[in-house]
Amino acid sequence: MSKNIFITGANKGLGLEAARRLVQQGHTVLVGARDADRGRKAAAEVGGRFVAIDVTDEASVAAAAADVAAHEGHLDVLINNAGIAGPLTQGTELRGEDATAVFDTNVIGIVRVTGAFLPLLQAGTDPAVVNVSSGLGSQAITHDPGRVESTVVAPLYNASKAAVTMMTTQYAKAFPGIRFNAVDPGYTATDLNGNSGPQTVTEGTDAIVTLATEDPGAGTGRYLDRFGPLPW
Repeated sequence: MSKNIFITGANKGLGLEAARRLVQQGHTVLVGARDADRGRKAAAEVGGRFVAIDVTDEASVAAAAADVAAHEGHLDVLINNAGIAGPLTQGTELRGEDATAVFDTNVIGIVRVTGAFLPLLQAGTDPAVVNVSSGLGSQAITHDPGRVESTVVAPLYNASKAAVTMMTTQYAKAFPGIRFNAVDPGYTATDLNGNSGPQTVTEGTDAIVTLATEDPGAGTGRYLDRFGPLPW
């Protein structure tokens, strides 16, 4: 069954690839992007519909929700993908304004978007929210010497993704009628890491696409990657 799917940060990287794959599966995909030119180009490239949204701006988020309400009427899946790495600094180089910027996009942005789109999701029959987190936000994974994530020191980004994962479980408890799940795309070659990841964007979107298209009753409050459930 075709779904109405909204993706934030969908003009490049994981968001764009997820949009492409979901359109190919026959879904109506709303390509959310802050930059209008890039967003329109991305939407035209994959066959989606561009919707302007800046997840750090309340008015922009509200306008995006109103746009979807006017055109589609309801939303089946929300994919909170927009995120920034922020400065990869540590120790005495950390600054409060940097932390504010990272959390404003990666964490508070999800709160803004989810809140604005809740009525549209609740108007659907099997609504789901997919929050793009990271293995870098996992306590277990970042302490596992066998995982590359344990070698990365990025306090702001890692802490923001840990917050995304916890927030997902809390939303799942607060809204039992909506499936809320978090996903770790894995170390994927994107602009976020200077295209250094060993995974392709297609591999990186496997879990995102799975969660966006799975059958009703598949479960909520989960955290997984393309291979299955992950440790918290």
